[in-house]
Amino acid sequence: MTPLTVILVTGVSRGIGKAVAAAYLARPNHIVIGSVRDAKAPQAEDLKKLSTGDGSRLLLVSIENASRSDPKKAVQDIEAAGIDHVDIVISSAGVSPGPAPLDAVDPEVVVETFNINAVSSIVLFQAVNKLLVKSAAPKWISVSSRAGSIGAAVDFYYYVGAYGVSKAAQNWFTKTLHFGNPSLTAFAVHPGFVHTDMGVAAANAAGIDLPATSAEESATKLLEVIDSATREATSRKLIDIITGEEYLW
Repeated sequence: MTPLTVILVTGVSRGIGKAVAAAYLARPNHIVIGSVRDAKAPQAEDLKKLSTGDGSRLLLVSIENASRSDPKKAVQDIEAAGIDHVDIVISSAGVSPGPAPLDAVDPEVVVETFNINAVSSIVLFQAVNKLLVKSAAPKWISVSSRAGSIGAAVDFYYYVGAYGVSKAAQNWFTKTLHFGNPSLTAFAVHPGFVHTDMGVAAANAAGIDLPATSAEESATKLLEVIDSATREATSRKLIDIITGEEYLW
């Protein structure tokens, strides 16, 4: 019997997270654990209608990204469902506040964005690591952004300070996972400029064309990168999954 591959994807109610969950569910012999704010909400019921491959199934868990306790409770629910390991974690949930220059950005917005985009990843890892270490080839993927690259900073970074600071911290966390966990393949990705609620809002705010990459296209590229990812070649890097470019941290 083909062994089951267990994937945990955060933020599957929409956007890239939903597209990634759908892509993995369509494969045979996959358990996709998807996090939503409320697994009992009507929106979550729609996710249960996603097509599944032979032997695949969806398990929804409740994680509100600012919560310090939800990830631990979600892991308890995962174990209660008879799942004893996780092979891949994709930390996809996040927020992008409206652009504001650094001389005017509200510090409270910076703190809130940092908590949701960076601290939540730490809390999630602390909760799920006991299941990751039981995988034969564990992988952690942070869905980040080139806006978190200090080495590749450009002029527009000045206007996305809250987002950029949070993603730079998420990137630091991800690279450090590689060095602290010898069996883990851990890397961050820039998913492209994607036609999601977040991407459309960013385009409208900047007065530029709407994103040309769909969430499904981004998800397909992401799965290709994850499939071929190794600790030696991929781990500890920040990768643009659309172009294949590696960004400076």
